[in-house]
Amino acid sequence: MLKNFQHAFAINFAVNEINKNPKLLPNITIGYHIYDNFLDEKMNYDIILTRPSSQKERFPNFRCGRQYQMSAVVGGLSSDVHMQIATILGLYKLPQLSYSSVDPALRDKTRFPFFYQMVPAEASQYEGIVHLIRYFRWTWVGLIVSYDNTTPEVLGSLKSLFSRNGICVAFTKIAPGLIIERVNETTNQMFYENDTLAVLSMTKANVIIAYGKTSLMQPLQFILTVHEPFKKRPLENVWVISAHFDLTSPFLHTNWNFKLFHGSLSMVMHGNEVPGFRNFLQTFNPYQHQNDAFIQIVWLSMFQCSITNSVMTLINIKNCTGEEMLGSLPETMFELDMSGESYTIYNGIYALAHALHDIYSSRKSLVGQRARLDLQTVEPWELHSHMRKVRFNNSSGEEIFLNENMELSMGYDIVNMVTFPNNTFRKVKVGRINSQVSSDQPVNIKEHTITWPNKFNQTLPPSMCSERCYPGYHKKVRDGEPPCCHDCFQCPEGTISNQTDARKCEKCPEHEYPNKNKNKCIPKATSFLVYNEFLGISLASAGLSLALLAALVLGTFIRHQNTPIVKANNRDLTYLLLISLLLCFLCSLLFIGRPSKVTCFLRQAAFGNVFSLALSCVLAKTITVVLAFMAIKPGSKMRKWVGKRLSNYIIFLCSLIQIGICAFWLVTSPPFPDLDMTTHPKEIVVQCNEGMGAMFYTILGYIGFQAIVSFTVAFLARKLPDSFNEAKFITFSMLVFCSVWISFIPAYLSTKGKYMVAVEIFSILASGAGLLGCIFVPKMYIIILKPEMNTRDQFFKKKDFH
Repeated sequence: MLKNFQHAFAINFAVNEINKNPKLLPNITIGYHIYDNFLDEKMNYDIILTRPSSQKERFPNFRCGRQYQMSAVVGGLSSDVHMQIATILGLYKLPQLSYSSVDPALRDKTRFPFFYQMVPAEASQYEGIVHLIRYFRWTWVGLIVSYDNTTPEVLGSLKSLFSRNGICVAFTKIAPGLIIERVNETTNQMFYENDTLAVLSMTKANVIIAYGKTSLMQPLQFILTVHEPFKKRPLENVWVISAHFDLTSPFLHTNWNFKLFHGSLSMVMHGNEVPGFRNFLQTFNPYQHQNDAFIQIVWLSMFQCSITNSVMTLINIKNCTGEEMLGSLPETMFELDMSGESYTIYNGIYALAHALHDIYSSRKSLVGQRARLDLQTVEPWELHSHMRKVRFNNSSGEEIFLNENMELSMGYDIVNMVTFPNNTFRKVKVGRINSQVSSDQPVNIKEHTITWPNKFNQTLPPSMCSERCYPGYHKKVRDGEPPCCHDCFQCPEGTISNQTDARKCEKCPEHEYPNKNKNKCIPKATSFLVYNEFLGISLASAGLSLALLAALVLGTFIRHQNTPIVKANNRDLTYLLLISLLLCFLCSLLFIGRPSKVTCFLRQAAFGNVFSLALSCVLAKTITVVLAFMAIKPGSKMRKWVGKRLSNYIIFLCSLIQIGICAFWLVTSPPFPDLDMTTHPKEIVVQCNEGMGAMFYTILGYIGFQAIVSFTVAFLARKLPDSFNEAKFITFSMLVFCSVWISFIPAYLSTKGKYMVAVEIFSILASGAGLLGCIFVPKMYIIILKPEMNTRDQFFKKKDFH
């Protein structure tokens, strides 16, 4: 890869800067050697073993004569090379700095204590890909990986991370490799996997992850370039490229079809613009380095010409004109912008220089000016303690330091590939994945700067097996399919989902209820019978009107208290009955308004006792009438019971029983304000919890018992003479009373909330009005409209009265 020549220029540039810097290693010149293993692993051992031996004789641990001390090694480019170098260098405690991704095994500091990782760990790249996919909310992706000895581990790690983050893999393929067979001197026959191409043509996944090294992924790129169907109709998928894969490097074919990867997103080692580097490359003069074999190889590879006559005559190649400049090369061959690997090398060289400077400064303070000479004798192991605490700002302004795992974790840059009709391209940095930030915001992307494949018309490409289940719906995975393939169902009644692709719907809190779309909870309205609504106004007005009417009747009776019709009906009992009815109508007002501790405590007890008092009065009046007629018979023993004493006993005894029931209720389990969250889905009903509910029905039962007794006695006395026949009116009033309260029970039990309270108020008012109307309306008619009938003579005028 011609682009990798930039790595060596980065070393040259960094070393030149350091040697010119008067503040860093002053009066000391550092140098370097560049070695190439020619893609032969055996060469790695041969090269490394020359360093701890004499330069002429390759005998380890044997030095003959004076030579410069090697302080550290930077490289190599692959994990295999790292492992081989680290194994040997570990014996000599020589620091090794990597500038490309490394095998996770190298993080074991027990086995490799002198290995410094200047790039993020491989696991961080897996996580970076997941963060990137999740950022764009993609859930259905294809996966193509290159094949080498790390492939099983890569697949396992990626699939495990995908599964934990809700990402499904539509297909998994190994990148097809080229099998080149020599047929004759000029012909190569190439075979590749058609299955991968078929999958790429048919997949519905709009996002494809390509994970692997450039050398191993280039055959796939080549096949896509020469494949005829893809020439006519590009795939236009969004490719997510790993940091190891450089799309723009040439391989066997100089005319790449870059349009296939238009809109792709590549993860690259984090880099930054280093001041002066671009100008250094543009003005680089190879003739100043004619004795440098490396520069000769670069110019020969890049321009197919020689900068020295010796090479020209040796291999019969033209001489360079002197106009060949690195800046004139296409980007596919050589880039002037510093790559992520070159930036890492640059930082690594400076880290070593700062570590040496730290040693230099400490020795200078001890032995004075002779510290410079002592650096020639620095042992490699002395560098480690200083490397671990290196911390400085580079020329780009970024802080460089190693973490506790001896790693320089600067994350990855996200680069967007933009192609043009003439098959040229431009790389646009659109974001960064920073492994040093918290996991809740690891991705920083400027979406407006991204150019997507043409078919998406600059909208975010979707990539999912099924349409998203929007809020208000939940997803259910289809049987036998990946979890990303699902159907959407609306949330059941009473539940909501407020996020996309919810696995299940949740119930709202008790004080909230689902809205119409079932995507959020709405606070429930508080509900109780209030005065400012129609029902409350109507019941309150009815209660006050009936109370006023009862007061008017009472006042009328007091005013006409000496008339026969008032005197004949036991005035004291009549007044007490009217007062109790007045209180009945007024106690209905306790049921209107927001329930409080006081109103809940009083209202049922007040209702029970007042109604019991009224019915006691009615029963006493009925019994008094019956006894009065029985007492007028000659020799009747009932005369001693006629009078106020019996009435008082009846009223006291009947009321005392009800008072005892209510007292027991209020002492043991009194009513209290309560919130009913469940009866109405959209309302919180503020109500009185009756505590011991059976006591409420006991009160009603006792009132019903009194009403039945009164009705029975009055019914038996209904045939008494008309002038004294108050029993007939009491019979009708009890019939109305019992009808109302018999209807009350099912109506009360079938309603909830404020309507239950309204039913009870209505029953109180209706039954009280029945008593008031049936017993007192006939008397009021005579008192007000027929006063001539309200005389003693008229009262005893009946022919059958003897």
